[in-house]
Amino acid sequence: MDIKVFTIFPEMFTGPLNTSILWKARQKKIINIDLINFREYAQDKHKSVDDYPFGGGAGMVLKPEPIVLALEANLNLNDSQQEIILMSPQGQVFNQEYAKMLARKKKIAFICGHYEGFDERIRRFVTQEFSIGDYVLTGGELPAMVMIDAIARLIPGVIKETESFKEDSFYKGLIEYPHYTRPRVFRDMEVPDVLLSGNHENIRLWRRKESLRRTLKRRPDLLEKYRLSTEDTMLLEQIKNEEVE
Repeated sequence: MDIKVFTIFPEMFTGPLNTSILWKARQKKIINIDLINFREYAQDKHKSVDDYPFGGGAGMVLKPEPIVLALEANLNLNDSQQEIILMSPQGQVFNQEYAKMLARKKKIAFICGHYEGFDERIRRFVTQEFSIGDYVLTGGELPAMVMIDAIARLIPGVIKETESFKEDSFYKGLIEYPHYTRPRVFRDMEVPDVLLSGNHENIRLWRRKESLRRTLKRRPDLLEKYRLSTEDTMLLEQIKNEEVE
């Protein structure tokens, strides 16, 4: 996958892109990530990328010229396969389903804003807008990093054990079950016996039940849109009965 990030603060990406899974994926050339400082495309001698808003108001607005010129110089805007994502609080809230969808793309560009907002005309060059939540951040850099990480781990070859991410919370629409490792007893807290039984079917059922239990307690909204199997319905009924007892 080819990823291009348009930002006036490329140095913010240095740490996340040069460590852990993303660094290994870049080393293997599974992912190529280019950071483009769109300030370099500003047209005046001061390299200004923002200006006061027409009509008045607080804050500064990003100008269209530097961003659009940067896009034109680094992307083929006529390529229907090119995804151009604007990081914006007005966008769709990013989730695992969008991560799966974007992981199938070959070319993604992220536009990271700062200041009060964007000149509205920039949106004509964008294919999608995303937010990572209903709260205010200084700019689009951190949300872009979050999206890149979530997308990259789903690309074949990035994570060695595919089953690892398939069991992650939200990948299948539910919160993940609890994990345990050695020691068997830690400060009087014991590992559930079923995990030490060697009975794979009982372990599978326990994990499924605990995944449903956690989702019911912590994110019941996820269950409302999840297609439950007959087994899931039975396990949920058991969970609800246990809560009453």
